[in-house]
Amino acid sequence: MTWWTVAIGVDTHKQAHVAVALDRLGRLIGSLTVPATMVGYRQLLVWAHGLGQPTFGIEGCGSYGAGLARFLTDHDETVFECERPRRHERHGDKNDLIDATLAARHVISGDGLSLPRGSGQREQLRVLLLERRGAVRARTAALNQLDAAIMTAPAELRQRLDGVPKRRLVMTVARLRPRPDGVTQVLRRIARRIQLLSSEITEIDQTLDHLVAATAPDLLTECGVGPVCAAQLLVSSGDPARMTTEASFAALAGTNPLEASSGKQRRHRLNRGGDRQLNWALHVIALQRVHHHDQTKAYYQRLLADGKTTKEAKRCIKRALARHFYHRLRELHPPALTT
Repeated sequence: MTWWTVAIGVDTHKQAHVAVALDRLGRLIGSLTVPATMVGYRQLLVWAHGLGQPTFGIEGCGSYGAGLARFLTDHDETVFECERPRRHERHGDKNDLIDATLAARHVISGDGLSLPRGSGQREQLRVLLLERRGAVRARTAALNQLDAAIMTAPAELRQRLDGVPKRRLVMTVARLRPRPDGVTQVLRRIARRIQLLSSEITEIDQTLDHLVAATAPDLLTECGVGPVCAAQLLVSSGDPARMTTEASFAALAGTNPLEASSGKQRRHRLNRGGDRQLNWALHVIALQRVHHHDQTKAYYQRLLADGKTTKEAKRCIKRALARHFYHRLRELHPPALTT
């Protein structure tokens, strides 16, 4: 961390940001509310430099604070992302000034800080993954709509489409000739929407493949890791400072079992927290490696032989994969992702 004299904590919102300035001893210097615009960003920067040499701690760098974090980084300012305040830190009270003050105190203590993830090619990957998830959800909804519409279509049309293989159904429906009943037109529009969404997903996958191959090609050589899962690993891992230990990465991925023991009973329960998209990526990789990776396949069979259920065995594999990719990501960590 560079030398600084003023800690600026910022609580970010959609329309406005609230900033609080503390000195190195934690004493309040001042506060400021600015609009979440370029004018407001400049006003905040000028105000901060009028108080001394600032270092910024911003809450929500991946959402409402993304624009401010990017602006300050472009102006060579030291910027950290702060964890959202925990309930006990607020002592029951909550307002924007309290949250901004807590962010500034994180800067002073150095606890709960990390570099913002929303920059460079990592940000491109994040936005592409966001777009892909939306397109996949829309396509799934359209496929369900198509099935429901076919189910209630006239008997002649329904019987005609019943024998069509699933992989050709959308293309067949899109090519149907219009009929006076109007049902065919609805089916054709739904089918063409599915085709458009499929083309969009294919285009996104090609872009992801290109970006990952340019920044972290070694990830794609891992068994079971395609461009989508590789991109998710890179996006979720972020700054290496976020992954101080292998256990912290497992907690981030939601693959660490949680203690749920009571009395003489000793048990663990499934962790449903963490980054669910990272958890999904590890799940997909685990399913592929169980079938196509000899070492994982042998480990899976050994777990089953020890009395684990298939679900429990796959959870163990996901935990092992979290350990494996923690070290792989720390080795790779391509600088191009943040430039």
